[in-house]
Formats: sequence, C-alpha cells, structure tokens
Amino acid sequence: MKITLLATSALVALSLPALADPIKLSSAQVTPAGDTLAKGLAQVPVAEGAFKLENPSKYLGYYGYAKDGPLVPAKGAVPSKDHLVEATKTEPDKNTYLVLEGTTGPAKGVKYGTHFLFQGHENGPKDENGVSRGGLTRINLDAPKSHRVTLMADTDVDGKPLPLIDGSAWDPFAKVLLLTSEEGADGGVWTATVDFPSKVVDISAFTGRAAYEGVEVDSDGALWLVEDAGGKGGPKTKNAKQPNSFVYRFVPKDKTNLALGGKLQVLQVLDAQSQPIVFNKDNIDGDILSPNQKTLYTYGNELPAKWVTIRDSDEHPAEAFDANDLAKKAGGTPFKRPENGQFRPGTSFKEFYFTATGDTNAKTEAGVDFGGFGGVFKIAQSKKNPDKATVALIYRGDATRTGFDNLSFLNDTQLLVVEDAGDKLHMQRNAFDSGYIVDVTADYAKASTPDPVRFLSQGRDDMATIDEALASAEGFQNDGDNEITGIHVSNGDPTVEGLIGTAVPTPFENGWRVFYTRQHGRNITFEIVQDETGAKKK
Repeated sequence: MKITLLATSALVALSLPALADPIKLSSAQVTPAGDTLAKGLAQVPVAEGAFKLENPSKYLGYYGYAKDGPLVPAKGAVPSKDHLVEATKTEPDKNTYLVLEGTTGPAKGVKYGTHFLFQGHENGPKDENGVSRGGLTRINLDAPKSHRVTLMADTDVDGKPLPLIDGSAWDPFAKVLLLTSEEGADGGVWTATVDFPSKVVDISAFTGRAAYEGVEVDSDGALWLVEDAGGKGGPKTKNAKQPNSFVYRFVPKDKTNLALGGKLQVLQVLDAQSQPIVFNKDNIDGDILSPNQKTLYTYGNELPAKWVTIRDSDEHPAEAFDANDLAKKAGGTPFKRPENGQFRPGTSFKEFYFTATGDTNAKTEAGVDFGGFGGVFKIAQSKKNPDKATVALIYRGDATRTGFDNLSFLNDTQLLVVEDAGDKLHMQRNAFDSGYIVDVTADYAKASTPDPVRFLSQGRDDMATIDEALASAEGFQNDGDNEITGIHVSNGDPTVEGLIGTAVPTPFENGWRVFYTRQHGRNITFEIVQDETGAKKK
C-alpha cells in the first residue's frame, strides 16, 4: 500500500517560525530510585523492553531483548562462554516521531494507525559468526500491545545484518530515515524506508566509516553528522582522554537521492593565529591540556571556523573509507566525544547546537577548564558563505552536570539536554543521570545566571539494579545503571515544511509531543506529558 506523508494541521500556523514563551518549571528533585520529573510533567510508557515483537526474527524477540536467553537470569544460574543466562538487551536509542497514513505491517487487516515512533538499537546479540545483530523498530502508538512494536528490518537490501544503530532522523527530501552506527570501522550511515518491510541501504561509501551518532538534515538537504569516538589518555592524564571526534557535513549531489554521492566535509576551528586547532597523535598530554582546548571551553570566545572537503564522490570510487582518518589529515578540529546536535528553530538553519560528552570521570585531569566535563556548543553559519562559520561555547559542564548526550529543542530558546554519565561517574558523584533545560540565550559566564533547570531526574529501575549487581560477575553482559536517551520533540510532520528546525515547537499543543527512552534496565520508552497535579514517578 502506498504511504501518504501527512502534514499536521499545526503546520500551517507554524510554517513561519514565531517566538515561543519559555516554559517555566521548578527543578526536579534527585531521588535514589525511580524517576522524578519537574512539577507539571508526567511520563507515560509507550513501549517496554519486554513487549514481544509482533514479527520476531531469529535473533530479536522483544522490543528491548534478544532471543538468546531468559529476560531475567534464574537464581543460581552460571553463565559460560557458550551459555547465556540472560538475554542480550538491545538498548533502543534515538527516537524519530512521524505521522504517516497508509502504513502496513506484518499482520494483514490490522489498522496500525497514523502515529509512529522509530528507533534503532544500540546493542544486539551475536550470531553464529560472532556478528552483532542490530535492528530497526517502529512503535505503533495507535495499536494494541500485540501489534505495538514492529521489527521493520534486521538486514539491508543486500541481506547483510544491520549494524548496531545509535542515531536516527527523518530526511523529508529523500523521504527516508537516516540511521547511524558508532561502531568505528564498522560504523557509518544507512537509509531506511518507512514502509513495511523497510528497505535499508548502506551509503557509507559516500559518508565514510566512522563512529557516527548524531545526524540531522538542514534546509538544503545536507546531512550534519556528529561523531562519538573516544581518544587515548596520556602518561600524565590517564583519566582524561584526547579529543578524537569530529563534526561533519555531507552535501549530496541530489538531496532527493543520497545514493548519487556528494561531498563529505569536516569542521575546522581556527585559533588566535588563524591556524587550525588540530589533533596531534604524538603529544596526547599536550592535546588534552593545550591552550586551544581551554580556548574552546572558555565563555565568550567566538572562534572562526570553516568547512573543509575531505572526500568528493566525483573524484573517488564508491567504496567505504575512514572518515576519522581523513578528518585528521585535513586539519579538522577534534572534540571530546560530541554525540548529538540539532538546529535551533527560527534561525533559518544558521545555528546548530551539539553536545560534547567529556571524559565521564570525576578524576579527569582536564577539569572544567579544558573540557573534562564536556559542554554544549553552537555553530553559527555565515549568512553569505555556507563554508564559513563560528563556534562558541554555550554551556560548560562540571562534575554535577556532565556526560551530555542527546538533545532536542523544546522551543526557540530552551534546549533539552540529557546525560549519559555512565556507571563509574554515577558512583563517583553519588548521582544518576538527569535531563536539563539549557537556555541558549543565557550568559552562563555570569554568576547571576540561574543554573539549567533539571526537568528529569533518573533513578535505577529493578532490572537495572539486577544488572548492576551482576556487573562484576563473570559472564554477565548487560549494562547496569539506567541512561536517558532519545529525547525528541516533534509534531511528526514528515513534509519538507516539517523538517526539524523549521517550525518553533509548542510542546503538548498542536500535535507536538515529547519522547525519551530509559535505556538499560527495563528499556522503556516514555512520552512526557503535562500533569497539572505535580511531578509523577513511574
């Protein structure tokens, strides 16, 4: 059946960006167990890890679990190399919300509705050849539990297993989902259709192999890619890591057909002497504590930058290549694990914000000044020259607020930023992950500027508690503490006019919805809704 791309009724009113009133929330309280949201918000599960796929494959059986073991390890169970006593958790990641008509699924005669949430899975079981099996799922928000989650694909059009998938976004020009994998030499970018079964195509011959995580599309159809590749520590900076990740832009020859190739570019930031801030493989300690790193993480600095082409498909054969290596050779500027980015609504795609995770270690020798705790950055595009820009720090992390990962604009000034601090940092600071509202117009260098509001305080659910207890036991494989991921604000409009970054969101009104996933543990995806009675714990 042909799929019709629906434009929401709110689109007409919002096609020309308008200023939105900031949402005022009191900060959520930190609790040791369960989630707490700021007063006025609640969360409702839309899919749980234990939900059976309506069309399980040989390897994937549930929304958040594989088929290689029981969902909960039996008491006294002893794992071995050839025997798993718990199923591999698939860890659903970045969410993409779309309103579609005419969609079908594996069950004939079932009305799947029109509201859908797509996501790739960051983890997966290994097959007989030791290959990790990824998957693309669709949450059918209008369907009953038996048809709530559909496995859209676990192989590409050539029959190759899908990689482990981190990022996703909708490309309204090419009318495909964009899927990214941060598996380094096995990572890259894939496209996927939204009809069932999804047809998935690897386009890494043009985008390169890299630890890609964040992906967004601008109004010209270019793909902005954010890489999450960890660096090495030095002899004097064992807890701090060398910047080793880049921000890329893929400019397609034809924005309606990405398979025709294009140019891959890397962001190059210049120092005070107009020289590129670069990666130096022979001086790791010097890179980590370099004056230029401090310059990047100093408020008020607006550094000149430009986009440098590192690969043009017209000049090279269509085969996969190492994008990270080419970025270094071309003098690209490395960051400390940038993970996701998004265009600020109402800026005509001239402002792009991205997170840098940092070292996720309270003992980082880089500290606050040299980016040890990451931050939120802005790329401001030149209005006259698309290859020139500036880069500036918007918010600098510290031990309390760090590990910044997914982000999504709540309106034209407020940016939702969530943490992925990791188990080690959770223990070091005695606190789990949180989600914050960063005001991108605020001057956080001033002591009088209020700290970002915590809109979500994540606890540890019962399954995460079990996994954490088993983390040090030989043979147990699943991650421990819960992580906040997939934060996503959208009205689901799949047309070009609905491209994320065009209309100013009006959350909870006019079809705008907010989703996130509590990864690990029970792997539950939630919708955040208004709750006038106060904060809810789920």
